[in-house]
Amino acid sequence: MTSSVEQVVLLAEDGAPIGVADKATVHDLDTRLHLAFSCHVFDEAGRILVTRRALSKLTWPGVWTNSFCGHPGPGEDLTEAVHRRAEQELGIPAGALLSLEAVLPDFRYRAVDASGVVENEICPVYRAIVDASALQPSADEVAEYFWAEPHTLLSAVEATPFAFSPWLTLQLPGVMAALHAA
Repeated sequence: MTSSVEQVVLLAEDGAPIGVADKATVHDLDTRLHLAFSCHVFDEAGRILVTRRALSKLTWPGVWTNSFCGHPGPGEDLTEAVHRRAEQELGIPAGALLSLEAVLPDFRYRAVDASGVVENEICPVYRAIVDASALQPSADEVAEYFWAEPHTLLSAVEATPFAFSPWLTLQLPGVMAALHAA
């Protein structure tokens, strides 16, 4: 019998898995290090998708951020988790993901939101190219979205980092560098 409770993989400081915890209970004022991922979605014209987190989200509600993110479950392959969350959060079926690559495989961060809730994650960062017509965001996840020119988004993040999620401000320069190196 499988559990319907979403679980996250807890990690030791060296990144080794050490257990699991219910996702609903892991994010608190002293969040344990756990595995996550972020994905920055581009369309075929080269625009990047930014989303505004739903107001019902526990951490950083209503904040503009990367396209989507999530947590792989115990034993779940990271790329499978990215595909799963692309569909759950943005309504993008696997066939509409035209490419997917890890661009910052060792990204790690810790941040505290205004309510005191902590994010503490080893969070590989992916870049995907999608068929933009497939986008159908879930209202439980996304309040708004916008397709931006990458250099314009980078300028906005550099000028007003407080208006964006901390993981977007930390990840975007590396994502942009990988984009220019490709």
